[in-house]
Amino acid sequence: MQNKRVDFRNAFFDEFYKIASKDKKIIFLAADTDADGLVKFRKNFPKQFFNTGVTEQNAISVAAGLAKSGKKVFVYSMVPFITLRCFEQIKIDICSMNLDVCLVGLGTGLSFSYYGSAGHGVIDIAVMRTLPEMTILNPSDPISAAKAAQIINKRKGPTYVRLHKDPRPAIYNQNEEFKSGYQILKKEEKFCIISSGLMTETALKIYQYLKDENINASIIDLLKIKPVDTLKLSKEIAKYKKIVTIEDNSIIGGIGSICSEIITDYDLKTKLKKFAIKDEQTFIYGNPEWLLKQYNLDSEGLSNSIKKFFSKN
Repeated sequence: MQNKRVDFRNAFFDEFYKIASKDKKIIFLAADTDADGLVKFRKNFPKQFFNTGVTEQNAISVAAGLAKSGKKVFVYSMVPFITLRCFEQIKIDICSMNLDVCLVGLGTGLSFSYYGSAGHGVIDIAVMRTLPEMTILNPSDPISAAKAAQIINKRKGPTYVRLHKDPRPAIYNQNEEFKSGYQILKKEEKFCIISSGLMTETALKIYQYLKDENINASIIDLLKIKPVDTLKLSKEIAKYKKIVTIEDNSIIGGIGSICSEIITDYDLKTKLKKFAIKDEQTFIYGNPEWLLKQYNLDSEGLSNSIKKFFSKN
C-alpha cells in the first residue's frame, strides 16, 4: 500500500472484512451506497449485510434496534446523507442511549465534486461535534483508514468515520499505532500547520514549499476530531508562535474552531489563522482540484497565503 494509491473506502472495508469475518455480531447496513471492498463481504456474509435503500433515517432506527439487541452495527452512506438527513435519529435513537453504532460517511469535503451542494460534505463535522457521545475519526490516508476500522472495533458507543472517496497515496507506514488521536508528521520550531483528512496530504506539499523558502513548520495531523485531548494538544500548540489550520470543510465548527477553542480555554499566546471554506453555500461543482482552487485551498494558493502569515512579525 505504501507505494500505490488506494481508495480510502476499500482500505477501510478490507480491514472491516477481516474483523467482521470473526465476529457474527457485526451487522452492516448500506443505504444503497457501494464500494469495491464491500463486494466480498456481501457475498460471503449475506446474513450480516443489508441494503436498506435510500432511507437513511430508517437505517439509523434499524441500527439502533439491532444495537439494542447486542449487535455492533455499521451504517454506510454519503457524508451529507448519513449525518444531516438523519441527524434527529442519530441524536435520539443512537446517542441518547449511547449505542454501539458506527456511521461510515463517504465523500469528505468536496470529493463528490460534480454532485453540487447536495453531495458536498463540508458542514458535517460542525454538526456531529454537537453530539456529546459521538467520536469522530477523519483518516488522512488509506493506512489510517484501515486503522480506523480497528479503532472502531475496539471501542463501544457511537462513532462517525469520514472517508475520502478516491485513491490516494499512503502517508503512514503499516505499523503506525495512532494512539494519541493526532500524529506529528514534521517537527520544527516557531510555526505549525494543523490538518486533518485529505488536507494532510496538502500540508506535506506546503511543508516542502515553505522549506524551500527557508520557512520551517511542523505538521500535526488530527485523526480523532472528537474527543480531542485538549490538554495534550494545548501543550503542542503552546510551543509555536503561529499556527494555521487547513481543512476542506466549513470554517465554522471544524479543526480551526477546535484549535481556536483550545487557545482561548488555555489562554495561549499562539497566533492562529484558519484556512477553510467560507461561511457560504457551496453551489459550484467541477473536478476536485479546480474546486479547491476556487476556495484557495489548493497547495499553491495555501502555500502563498501561509508564507505571508508566517513571514509577518
